[in-house]
Amino acid sequence: MTRPRDSRPIYRTDGGRLCHQCQRQLVKCVCGNARPLIAGDGVVRIRRETKGRGGKAVTVIAGIPEHPETLKTICKQLKQRCGVGGAVKGNTLEVQGDQRTVCQEQLKKMGYQVKLSGG
Repeated sequence: MTRPRDSRPIYRTDGGRLCHQCQRQLVKCVCGNARPLIAGDGVVRIRRETKGRGGKAVTVIAGIPEHPETLKTICKQLKQRCGVGGAVKGNTLEVQGDQRTVCQEQLKKMGYQVKLSGG
């Protein structure tokens, strides 16, 4: 069985991974340092953790598809809104205390799709 001449393959593996911003191969990306992190499914997830913190609650925000410098400014805005401390650790933001609802509202205002995860 032969393929029609005007058809194209649906899936290609020869190009490798693509940049989410400029849609070029990662080795040919023109974004440089402005390239965002891998977006995942595009949903920002907020959870509450107490493990390893002496029983104190921390709000952990993961899945924001932004550059690390932008994550620092987002974290600063959330900390100011909640009136607490926090930090950026890797690709996640940590805000002290159980601030899930306040962070959810603020991130929705910023235009992110947000879900509360965990129990």
